[in-house]
Amino acid sequence: MNTCNGQKTEPVVRPATQADRFYDGNAGRLSQEVDSFLALHRGSKQYNNVAALIVPHAGYYYSGNVAASAYMTLPTEKPYKRIFLLGPSHHEWLDGASVNTEADYYATPLGNVKVDGETARRLAATDSVFTYRPEAHNREHCLEVQLPFLQRRFGDVPPIIPIIISTNDFNKLKRMAEVLKPYLTDENLFIVSSDFSHYPSYEDACKVDAKTGKAVESGDVEEFIATINANARSGIRNLATSACGELAIVTLMLMLDHSPVTYEVKHLMYQNSGDIDDHAHSRVVGYHSLAFLRKEAGFSLPDEDKQLLKEIALKSIRDSLDGKRIEKADPSILALHSSLKQKCGAFVSLHKQGRLRGCIGHFGENVPLHEIVAEMARAAAFEDPRFSPVQREELDDIDIEISVLTPMRRIQSLDEFQLHRHGIYIRKGYRSGTFLPQVADEVNWTKEEFVGHCSQDKAGLGWDGWRDAELYVYEAIVF
Repeated sequence: MNTCNGQKTEPVVRPATQADRFYDGNAGRLSQEVDSFLALHRGSKQYNNVAALIVPHAGYYYSGNVAASAYMTLPTEKPYKRIFLLGPSHHEWLDGASVNTEADYYATPLGNVKVDGETARRLAATDSVFTYRPEAHNREHCLEVQLPFLQRRFGDVPPIIPIIISTNDFNKLKRMAEVLKPYLTDENLFIVSSDFSHYPSYEDACKVDAKTGKAVESGDVEEFIATINANARSGIRNLATSACGELAIVTLMLMLDHSPVTYEVKHLMYQNSGDIDDHAHSRVVGYHSLAFLRKEAGFSLPDEDKQLLKEIALKSIRDSLDGKRIEKADPSILALHSSLKQKCGAFVSLHKQGRLRGCIGHFGENVPLHEIVAEMARAAAFEDPRFSPVQREELDDIDIEISVLTPMRRIQSLDEFQLHRHGIYIRKGYRSGTFLPQVADEVNWTKEEFVGHCSQDKAGLGWDGWRDAELYVYEAIVF
């Protein structure tokens, strides 16, 4: 509720402008309609680790079934703190993003949904790429149509942050992603509203949407953009766009890119309007639903794979001393040792006569393990600024230790951190630092001291800087 000079005013309610257009305006009939779609997916698997959904926003008659397939993945007992709604602008060009900082509630025939005005205003204050443009929200349907599904799924819907995105400036999309990324935590949910192909024939839509869906599933934002561009150049008749929410999808994928947490993209369902209306196969719209799931930590490495990684590390150092580039691993070996192709981080430590001789690591969320180990071995030998480069005559006296890192998990309290088992990663803004789990074996610190030293000595945030920073834990397989 807005206030002025200490006087309370009436709450600002954004009206249900799309009732009786995209969905039924009668509360009873709307409840029955949404419930009937949700019931079609009653047996669907629910996930406690959903970070984001991509959901269509057409009229319920056409896309309600696909939308329901996404919402039924959400467990109703999970207490999300807030829900970010991201979608495209169908009416106004913004050259940025409009976050609704004015509305206290969004109305639907089923009641009002509260807006998290404090977070909305914080976004706008953080970067000028976020503004408030009333015209971007007044007639826009892409976010509003998500609300009745949330109301019927959750009952008491967590506060929402409505964001309309409209710009072709990639740098602005990156700025949006950087501002939103700290909110991509287990306590929040992101919903991206997007339909897919617009107006090709039924057969062409199936082909185009399959390519676009696969590109989203890859998790690679560059592949997604390249696929959108290739579709546009394909000459497919009447193809106006491959995804009307392309910019919102790119923003989400940029948020996930280089994140210390890894994600799995799960395709849930596909239909197009031709599947609903048999008489409209010449001009259809496509609908995908997808879920972005935080990956569970934990995997193992066979002993022979550990030995191979040590050989790869040593060869990388020897090749560098011989002036050679890092060679690609033999594909036939990788085929037999699939764990070496896992995308995860690793640290390589070099010891000479029991003393540290170099240590460099990388969280490597998008790089295969065998490549990370080769690169970090070379970096530990020749690029650690604390030591002079390793010389050829030292090699026989150097022991290689490799720490393979499990995917990281965000924690909200030090109660979740276990000394000697977990490594800690601290991030605030552009500063970050980490201690491997085995550091605790070398010092006699409490976990508060462990985190304090990491914050001060590694992240440069000061002794207590971790208290308002992002904290992540991970485990390490050390050999």
